[in-house]
Amino acid sequence: MKFELIKLPYAADALEPVISQATIEFHHGKHLQAYVNNLNNLIPGTKYENAPLEKIVAESDGAIFNNAGQILNHNLYFTQFSPKGGGEPKGKLADAIKATWGSFEDFKKEFNAAGAGLFGSGWVWLAKDKDGKLSITKEANGSNPVAKGLTPILGFDVWEHAYYLDYQNRRPDHLNALWQIVDWDTVGERY
Repeated sequence: MKFELIKLPYAADALEPVISQATIEFHHGKHLQAYVNNLNNLIPGTKYENAPLEKIVAESDGAIFNNAGQILNHNLYFTQFSPKGGGEPKGKLADAIKATWGSFEDFKKEFNAAGAGLFGSGWVWLAKDKDGKLSITKEANGSNPVAKGLTPILGFDVWEHAYYLDYQNRRPDHLNALWQIVDWDTVGERY
């Protein structure tokens, strides 16, 4: 199976000022493209040659895992945003967040703290288990909750390439701003 760079569901400048066109062009067009190219070069002749991305992330290690994880992470990341995003989740996801954290605001505070506190590069995720129970996970480098048997619902990228052009070393500002563009319909469907 040959993996391809996902097409963005919005124009490269559509998420400004939260994420600039320059960041989108580098992050999606250069970084994600490199992960796609690397994985396509690594899997021929392996048991992952025709495997879906989630299976590769759940079972592999080393360079294959790192590149597959970053493709999965970024595919989820880029498709969870909308220029008309923001607000709060509705329905079952909103109920589950409230049941777990007491309020959406308390969830956001804990999620932001997890992302700001992750040492080095990685991801902060809202994930669910097979019973629908929610948790916040911090994943180093290219890992994803799939590797732990969880389903990723919402993920914020805390690698510097995701925010450095727009926020320099102000990771907490980047995390706070992303809530303005979250497409809660997409995230709710994942739940």
